[in-house]
Amino acid sequence: MSEAPSIRTLGQLKASGYHPRSVREEIRLNLLAKLRKGEPLFPGIHGYEDTVIPAVENALLAGQDVLLLGERGQGKSRLIRSLVDLLDEWSPEIAGSEIHDDPVHPVSAYGRETVKKHGDDTELRWVHRTERYGEKLATPDVSTADLVGDVDPMKVVAGRALSDELTMHFGLLPRTNRGIFCINELPDLTEKLQVALFNVMEERDVQIKGYNVRLPLDVLVVASANPEDYTSRGRIVTPLKDRYAAQIRTHYPNNRGVELEIVAQEAHVAGIEGVEIYVPDFMSRIVVETTFQARASPDVSQTSGVSVRVTIANYETLVANALRRAMRHGDGQAVPRVSDLASLRSSIQGKLELEYAASNRGEDEIVDDLVRRAIKTVFDQTCEDAAAYGPIVEAFNQGWVVETTDMTPAREFVEGMDKIEGLREAAVKLAGGDSPPKVASAVEFILEGLHLSNKINKTTNERGSSYGAS
Repeated sequence: MSEAPSIRTLGQLKASGYHPRSVREEIRLNLLAKLRKGEPLFPGIHGYEDTVIPAVENALLAGQDVLLLGERGQGKSRLIRSLVDLLDEWSPEIAGSEIHDDPVHPVSAYGRETVKKHGDDTELRWVHRTERYGEKLATPDVSTADLVGDVDPMKVVAGRALSDELTMHFGLLPRTNRGIFCINELPDLTEKLQVALFNVMEERDVQIKGYNVRLPLDVLVVASANPEDYTSRGRIVTPLKDRYAAQIRTHYPNNRGVELEIVAQEAHVAGIEGVEIYVPDFMSRIVVETTFQARASPDVSQTSGVSVRVTIANYETLVANALRRAMRHGDGQAVPRVSDLASLRSSIQGKLELEYAASNRGEDEIVDDLVRRAIKTVFDQTCEDAAAYGPIVEAFNQGWVVETTDMTPAREFVEGMDKIEGLREAAVKLAGGDSPPKVASAVEFILEGLHLSNKINKTTNERGSSYGAS
């Protein structure tokens, strides 16, 4: 963040050549400058480069209010908050103004009286762009006073007239004048409140109750909505919907690679001194594939959606279980493996809305099925040469048995592994290293993949799992 300009009075501001701009003009010019320089507009937003972002750019260039429509966990709020970066870094206002009055063109009674009284000596305050953003989560208990404003009874008691603008307590929208205001989950606003937004969206002013108080606001109003809420729990009244010139549909990542990028960016994994965290590629892909399987499952409500937050939480839980095992056995590496996937129940449950037809199946059963399908999909993509695993299958057919739990020490996988032809070579190649934790992870993945391919058998009880002859 750069330092605020040193200009402190209205006279100095005029002498500097300052010309006021509307919020829309300010955003438009800054957006054009970034496009001209080829700078990234929305860093940290992945998967929208060819779909959502071009639509947002068009809306901003056209000076339109924006409604982002999409299921939960699609980055709508993050995208909206990043619009702040398109504002000027510093903006002058009349010091003490509740609604960020422009020093050259004040719109509030306070601002006009201050300039009239002090003239060019009017004191200024410089506001950083992060202060020019307001946000409200729409809930049924939000009132008109919250958004627009109301009469302040204390000021009435002090002797001011009800019709005096200085008697008013301004709501969130006026207090975001010359900035960006976001309403999250717009359909959850009562119809009465949606009607109260009409003037802000069209005439660009607010009216407070029945009093002759009109404020010509300069604010970009953006909103988010879930399609499920859009049609059932709540709705957007038609006149308000009409005032949103741009309605843009968001979506989940279209491919697994983008979802992996988001996980790498968002997952918070606290390391432990002396323990290296290593997540094999196949384990990361299983976590992502589990989410993609859920998004295609008839047992899961697709109108509700499966948030990217599910993938992030699953990844964090997977690594946490591996860290717990590493600390218990004094390993220098924490490497997630297939048996750790059972811990994902806690990070998935409650995040999936199940279809009515799936009510005869427990949530655990559905989650386990999603994980199994994810493992099988990744195994088929990773281990295409089935012939290479023939000797491993033959060893199990001759009586070899492997028992494992999520807390089985990695060294137990390595002991005796050379007795199974081709297992060490396949595991080391797959794991990207020959350390016991890496090899153990690869061995479990191979055994689980062979089981799901009906090559070997697996029995499970409360103690763990046992792989043996089919």
